[in-house]
This record gives sequence, structure tokens and C-alpha cells, in this order.
Amino acid sequence: MAEKYDQKILIVDDDTDILLAAKLFLKQHFQVVHTEKQPDNIPTLMSNESYDLILLDMNFSRGATTGQEGFHWLNKILEVDPAAVVILITGYGDIELAVQGIKEGATNFLLKPWDNKKLLATITTSLQLRQSKVELEDLKSKQKVLLSDQDSRYGTIIGQSRAMEKVMKDVKKVARTDANVLILGENGTGKEMIARALHRSSPRKNEVFIGVDLGAISETLFESELFGYKKGAFTDAKEDRAGRFEAASKGTIFLDEIGNLSMGLQSKLLSVIQNKTVVRLGTNKEIPIDVRLVCATNMPLYQMVKENKFRQDLLYRINTVEIHLPPLRERTDDIPLLADHFLQAYTRKYGMPSKRIHPSALKRLENHNWPGNIRELQHAVERAVIMSDSNTLQSSDFFINEKEEAEGHETVVNTTNLEETEKMLIRKVIDKHGGNISKAAKELGLTRASLYRRIEKYGL
Repeated sequence: MAEKYDQKILIVDDDTDILLAAKLFLKQHFQVVHTEKQPDNIPTLMSNESYDLILLDMNFSRGATTGQEGFHWLNKILEVDPAAVVILITGYGDIELAVQGIKEGATNFLLKPWDNKKLLATITTSLQLRQSKVELEDLKSKQKVLLSDQDSRYGTIIGQSRAMEKVMKDVKKVARTDANVLILGENGTGKEMIARALHRSSPRKNEVFIGVDLGAISETLFESELFGYKKGAFTDAKEDRAGRFEAASKGTIFLDEIGNLSMGLQSKLLSVIQNKTVVRLGTNKEIPIDVRLVCATNMPLYQMVKENKFRQDLLYRINTVEIHLPPLRERTDDIPLLADHFLQAYTRKYGMPSKRIHPSALKRLENHNWPGNIRELQHAVERAVIMSDSNTLQSSDFFINEKEEAEGHETVVNTTNLEETEKMLIRKVIDKHGGNISKAAKELGLTRASLYRRIEKYGL
């Protein structure tokens, strides 16, 4: 005998013979088959058991042929479980009635008398549909969690200065529209955070946000990465693959460093924005896309237009609304808030006791020019948290280029060596655990082998 399915079936019909015949047949294929003659008992049955599929007669009263009783109980079932799979049973072959039932939420219908093979096929097909629905809802639920987790890594936008109040006011205005947005600002000012804030506040907030660093994509990979490709389009194209624009459909696509595109790639991007379609490499088929476009750059696009380095028509396509992010030196009121935020974040990250910043140190941070903007401040606070043994961070704990401070507004980029910072962090964590490599590796989020490689690399 074939293995039984583990799904649970409920049959509701006023005809005892129908119930008996259906149960005898379906018990050969399913572990649980319940029958019920009185539809009034449906809510109680559903509260006591989770049914994968319900077979529901459309007429229960003597002489009834309208199917209205079936529609009534269909609605009651869907009130209890909106994802319920219901197959309507009718003896009158009324196609219009069946279509109306499907419009109201039924999955399928059967005509009396039925063929057992047809009955089983209809049930198994409907159960597969239910499984697909469950998997889709599960996927959507996971996607929301992942999107929330992804956004949380970028944190909230911190700032009470007038400059940032204006930015956030503009974000709030434009977020509810589908207008293309161009975010302008120096490196390290938080352009991606603003792009994510636009997405989170938009009608597309439950859809995907896809960021693309155009400065990191080579000319040869531009089309395949953004527009996708068909299997066999080039040597390594082993399967069909959607590009970033397709993947972002219904959501938001964020094109960072758009000023780095060559004139040829600008032309291809312009065509996609204008036509709202992409063509995968290796095909001629146009695929419609529905995306909210947000772009960003630290480059002077208007000057580049004058120098014929950036297409004017592309600029006018992407900058329906412009948001200018101020550099940190123009929002010094926010430095104490930002510094404290990073201080709390890194003491938690590295499992350290609470720390505070001495007023004189805070004053020094406020007076610094911060050519690397928020990213530079974040790096300075992280390094201070790692290297200081005191619970109060002093001015000497912050590595700030003295020459920059003396020159005032000369924007010389801080070239602190990241490898040196990593080396110092590894040494400090190893010392903290008394040379126990396993514990040190666990705190650093590395495998023992990875940590040993770094120890060898830095000669620790």
C-alpha cells in the first residue's frame, strides 16, 4: 500500500453516503480524514484542529440550489483561517457558481458525483498550492526580518542641528512619492543611511532595498551585474540570472558613486531609466521593471556636465529631487550626540564597561575639521575605546592629525592605517584572555585558523 500523506482533511456535507464514501477512499491516502454533517460545527472543529484542506458542500437545506449556504460557510472558514484551502462541492454543475466561489476565496471546486481519481488529483493539487502559499508567506516573513536586520546595521540617523533637521524634513517630504532622488555629499557623510531612510519611509518599505556601489563594478561587469544575463551569454554564464534592477523590482535601488560611470555606461543606464525595462545579456527580450531610483555621489556633477564628463540628460533624470548632506564641520552641534552613540556601540561590541568622554576631549572633537566626516569620527571613537584602559576617554586617547588641526579648514584626509588598528585590537583581545587563542578568536568573530594567520601576518 502506498505511503499515506500526513495532511489533515475535513469533509462537510449533509449527505451521509457522500461523507462515508469520501472518507473510505481518502483514508487510503491521508492519515487524518474527519467528516461533519452539520456546518454549524465548523468553527469548533477548526479551533480544535488545524486542517490542511476542507471539502465543503454548497447546499445543506432540503431543496436548496443557490449555493448561498456554501458561500456563507466559506466566508466563516476564511475568517478563522485566511490561508485555508477550501474545495467547494456542488451537484448542479453551475460553472458561474463555482467561479463566484473561487472569487470569494475557494481554491477549487468538484462536481457530484465525482470520479475518485479526479477527487484525489484535485485535493493533491490544492494541497501543493497551500504549501506554496505557506512557503511564500514564510519567505515574505523572513524577508521582512532580514530587511529589518540589514537596516539595523546602519542604525538610525542621529542629529539635531539645523542642517540635519532640514535634511530630514526633505526626506520626509520626498519619501512618500516615487520621485528619483540624488543625494550629494562628501565621503563619510552618511549618504546610504539617507537612502535607506527614504526607503523605510516610503510605500515600498516592505519590499527590497538593493544598494549598488558603481565605483566597485568594472566596465565589463556593469551590464551583467545591473541588467542580468541568459545562460551561455558569456563563458561563465552557467545559468540565467536576474540583474540588480530586476531584483529590486517593486522596491528601491540605490546607485552609489554614480559620478564614476563612463559616458558609455551612462548612456546604457539612461536607456533603462527612460524605458523602465532591462534586457539581459544574451537576449533581446525587454523585461519591465518597477523601482524607486536613489543615486548618490561626492563628485561635482554639474561641473562634470560642463566638462562633458557626465550626461546632462542623465543628470536631469536622476535629480528630480536633490538632497544635500552637510559635512560634519557644518553640523558640529551633532558631534557630542554622534560621539556618544559610537561610544556606547563599541563598548557593547567589545564587551567593555561603560565609558564616558571627558569634556576637554569632547571639546577637541568639536573643534576638529573632520575631513573624513562621520566615518572618521566613528573610526576615532572605536580606536579610543579599544586602546584606552580608562573609563574616561581623554584627548590623548583620540588619534587626530595635529597638522590638520593647526591648519584649520585644510581638508587633508586622515590616513590612519586600518591594518595597524586591527593589529592593536588583536593584541589587546589576546592579552585580555591571557593568550587563550580560542577565547580571543570567539570574541573577535574569527576561526582559530584565521586568528593564527593574522598573528603570523602581524608578527604577534
